[in-house]
Amino acid sequence: MNKSLHRKEPESREERETKRPFVLASVIIAMFMAAIEGTIVSTAMPGIVGDLGGFALYSWVFSAYLLMQAVTILIYGKLSDLYGRKPVFTIGIIIFLAGSVMCGLAGSMKQLIIYRLIQGLGAGAVQPIATTIVGDMYTIEERAKIQGYLASVWGISAIVGPLLGGFFVTYSHWSLVFWMNIPLGILAMAGVGKFLHENVERKKVHIDYLGSLLVLIGVSALMVLLIQGGTAWPWNSWESYLLGIGSVLILFGFFKHESRFPEPLMPISLWNNRLISLSNAASLTNGAVLIGLSSFLPTYIQGVMEQPPVVAGFTLTAMSVGWPICSTIAGKLLLKIGFRPVAIAGGVALFLGSLVFIFMDPAKGPVWAGAGSFLIGCGMGLTNTTYIVAIQNTVDWKTRGIATASNMFMRIVGSALGAAVLGGILNTRLSTYFDRHGNENEKVTLDAANILLDEEKRSKLSSSVLELLQNGLSFSLADVYKGVLILSILSLLFSIMLPKAENPKTKSR
Repeated sequence: MNKSLHRKEPESREERETKRPFVLASVIIAMFMAAIEGTIVSTAMPGIVGDLGGFALYSWVFSAYLLMQAVTILIYGKLSDLYGRKPVFTIGIIIFLAGSVMCGLAGSMKQLIIYRLIQGLGAGAVQPIATTIVGDMYTIEERAKIQGYLASVWGISAIVGPLLGGFFVTYSHWSLVFWMNIPLGILAMAGVGKFLHENVERKKVHIDYLGSLLVLIGVSALMVLLIQGGTAWPWNSWESYLLGIGSVLILFGFFKHESRFPEPLMPISLWNNRLISLSNAASLTNGAVLIGLSSFLPTYIQGVMEQPPVVAGFTLTAMSVGWPICSTIAGKLLLKIGFRPVAIAGGVALFLGSLVFIFMDPAKGPVWAGAGSFLIGCGMGLTNTTYIVAIQNTVDWKTRGIATASNMFMRIVGSALGAAVLGGILNTRLSTYFDRHGNENEKVTLDAANILLDEEKRSKLSSSVLELLQNGLSFSLADVYKGVLILSILSLLFSIMLPKAENPKTKSR
């Protein structure tokens, strides 16, 4: 007979004896640790590849982390509802730190990818449970403001991460990129372990082992398809069909199983809630918009506008500035005008930012791109903060963990889906352009576009080839940003369709 710890809602905040400032500080440290891992590794990768080799496996250093985070985030969310936030959060950090230690000791690229899988396995718990802990500790009036402040962590990590990564590689060793997590993780565990006190009651539960296995296999197949499809193998191949059909069938079986199981991993009732389903749908499209900007904008700035990497970094930094500013504003507006108007304002900002990129051309320069990036950041700050707070305000403690995790899961899947679809558009349109406008005496392939990102190699190109590459990239990215515009319109429509809920102040924990 399995027993689990269910939290019993305390009658007063004092009954919990939780020291909220210390727990909040610990949560911020944990979120910073997980958030910075993406940006700091990206700038360290040239040094890592130079040391370990294995350039062909370059993308899997990032994909492995994303994959394990996606496939475990729902499981951790449900476990936190069954056993409490503290033990699941602590286990997640321990796994994350173990993976970090091993990453720093990796002797080959294959080893690094395996250790990144372990690191991602822990990261699947850190971010959603940290956000859920904040949702537990604070009332709706406080929660809206605090979640807005937490978004600043992402903005700071986006700015500090590349600087730290470059510093470690230049003046020390790339292993510090991973080992710097150790003191941060220990501080986060110690703070939550000592100062977070959960009031729980024992209750018999049925652990959904089959549901966990189905979601693990189904989401893994889907993520591998999205990550590798069109690159490692063609979309029109037996590998793509096998993974695609397999993931659909397995996930269909998962939802059928969940509808019958007494303690489902993913309660179907969550998706029957209009606010939650629309918020999650919008997070899916938001994730695709985000990856469309962060993945392809630097390519345009460096390859077409012929600007150095630091300028390309500036255009993305503009998004990192707009995001936390508008997250903080969203936290205050939620209490005054409600969820729906704030989400709509965020959707409008995403739409306007996408329009900026539609009308972008090399003559407008990087400032134009930075302005569009800033608007996208504002849209992300207004919408994502609103969705998290709205979802946490809609559910009780026993489902808050999985509800929060479901929203983050949809954003991760949206990013993977966006990278696959938008990347496919880029490659297809670029290949078509080369076929139509290329010179038979100077055949150009998709790989030739890499030359545009290297100033020294670019300077050695003939004027005709340089013009062909830049025009082709500009032409192709224009279609990519049309795709981003369509996604932003969908996000806006989802926000408009949100129910006109009661004033957030009228509902607390």
